Amino acid sequence: MANRSKPPFRSDHVGSLLRPKSITDAFKKLHTGEINEDDVTAIQDEAIKDVIALQESVGLEAITDGEFRRASYWSSFVERVNGLEVGKALFTFHDDHGHEQEFTAPIVATKVSRTTPIAGDEFEFLQANTGKTPKTTIVSPPTMHMFRLDQTIEAGVYDSTKDYFADLAQVYREEIKALADAGSTYIQLDDVPIPMLSDPNVHARVKENGIDPAQLMNDYVDLFNDCLRDRPDSVTIAVHMCRGNYKGKFLSEGGYETFAEKFFNDLNVDAFFLEYDSPRAGDFAPLKYVPKDKMVVLGLVSSKTPEMESQDELRARIDEAAKFIDLDQLGLSPQCGFASTVAGNPVTVADEKAKLAMIVEVADKVWN
Repeated sequence: MANRSKPPFRSDHVGSLLRPKSITDAFKKLHTGEINEDDVTAIQDEAIKDVIALQESVGLEAITDGEFRRASYWSSFVERVNGLEVGKALFTFHDDHGHEQEFTAPIVATKVSRTTPIAGDEFEFLQANTGKTPKTTIVSPPTMHMFRLDQTIEAGVYDSTKDYFADLAQVYREEIKALADAGSTYIQLDDVPIPMLSDPNVHARVKENGIDPAQLMNDYVDLFNDCLRDRPDSVTIAVHMCRGNYKGKFLSEGGYETFAEKFFNDLNVDAFFLEYDSPRAGDFAPLKYVPKDKMVVLGLVSSKTPEMESQDELRARIDEAAKFIDLDQLGLSPQCGFASTVAGNPVTVADEKAKLAMIVEVADKVWN
């Protein structure tokens, strides 16, 4: 075994990184009218160059822009796709102490369509400023439904959820083609809905809304594959699966086993980034269903806490996972991004850098 020359890499990361104060201040000044959009873009450009340098300095091969141009991991999609707005989600974030946090979710106000690039400007700036592999992150298609279920679609917009999914898939196909044409070779779709469907409490909520969870999983897999059906062979497609990440809080809990055999085999992607930093994610047994031609990047390092993981413990957990899947099919990453929203997680940039560096070091020891 050796390090990989194509994505996903043995040491990788999910995408979002802690926003510097220059960016958070810029958003505030834009809101008060002290600066304009061009000023904000210039500030973002400089901050992105700095965060590219941070990633390169620790030895990462996959480089993102930290999602520094977004308010959250899905905000730019809603802002740039015609027909989408936001409203209150049906679910809430919570922590181990029972504290809850409401959040907003996408709403379909009119028929959806793509009339402008969604992540094209992010990719082009990233490509121009790194010699490593640019990684483009996009919110997953099921996210545009799950958080409000069928209440996502306002009355009279679509005759059925199936019709909405068909238009949504067209948006993704057009965006993926445009990114590939621009030279993108690594795209990651960030998904919370599929892991949510392994949570018994979420199952109950879905059923309360008159939806069968197993059928919804089938519909989501079909939606994913419809989005990806025309993707070129030159592009590696990964799906990041987590249970929610907002200021250290989560949306769901439960292992992957409920639907593992289906989504590992039927989802037409090259790799899975899987949250595995806490007991909420269950054990590694479901990895036995992963086909030999797909990779799994183990999210064993927490982006939610500054506490550093033990390298020996990480290596032991990788060995444990390798009882169910070939070691050569594995890589290592954080379980999620460090800042799914502008607010970020309760860690510092120093913590973030140390964790990313440790991931690279552990991966080098395991696979080189």
